[in-house]
Amino acid sequence: MFIDTHTHYYDEIWSPAEADEAIARAVAAGVGKMIQADVDSLERPRMWEVAKRHEGVLFQMAGLYPGSVKKDWEEEVEKMLPFVPEAVAIGEIGLDYHEEGAMRKEQQEALKVQFEIASGAGLPVNIHLRDATEDFLKVLSECRHLGLRGNLHCFGGSWEFFTRVNTFGDFSVGIGGVVTFKNASLAETVRKIPLEKIVLETDCPYLAPVPYRGKRNESAYIPLIAEKIALQKGIDIEEVEAVTTANAQKLFGI
Repeated sequence: MFIDTHTHYYDEIWSPAEADEAIARAVAAGVGKMIQADVDSLERPRMWEVAKRHEGVLFQMAGLYPGSVKKDWEEEVEKMLPFVPEAVAIGEIGLDYHEEGAMRKEQQEALKVQFEIASGAGLPVNIHLRDATEDFLKVLSECRHLGLRGNLHCFGGSWEFFTRVNTFGDFSVGIGGVVTFKNASLAETVRKIPLEKIVLETDCPYLAPVPYRGKRNESAYIPLIAEKIALQKGIDIEEVEAVTTANAQKLFGI
């Protein structure tokens, strides 16, 4: 069995029927469990609605996405708290400075608070990071006493960044469709990262792997990602399947 550790089957791009069909295709392809990443209070009801239709297959995170951090971020975090007891992780949380006008200070404050929530609840964190590497490492350093563990969603960093992050906690990487892209430097980095530190993800409906690049992504494509990792490491896909599934089960408790 494969596990997809990062999905968005509640995204408005899916109708309920389309989401159900995609989830059924994933199960048929050997992807027996999928985790949905939380974004904010506006999308959370749809996320849990899909989850109720697929108990035992879909699992949920709880968190405030950095792109959703506004002046009222503390209220948003309060709205998230009732969902923490049923969540398998606090995520997706992090820093994203890509958009002009990003609320950098507020994002950092929200991240620190959610790190504390994760530590208190004994949950891993699922990290979204874009154009904010040094500030993220600074926040991690300030929170190293929390004993954080988790994974770096949609990892696209270097081996050096991976090792730096792991001086402040216990972090795996989420490898998705980008690893299959032509000339992707990530494929070379994956050679160096121990398989025991890798979990698989799609981030569906985004970032579909080759040969579906540019189309709507879904969890049924996880074996294509595993195949690429196996190729880069010179091992069988069955080993990638077994080890990454065990990694996800251990990290998220599913």
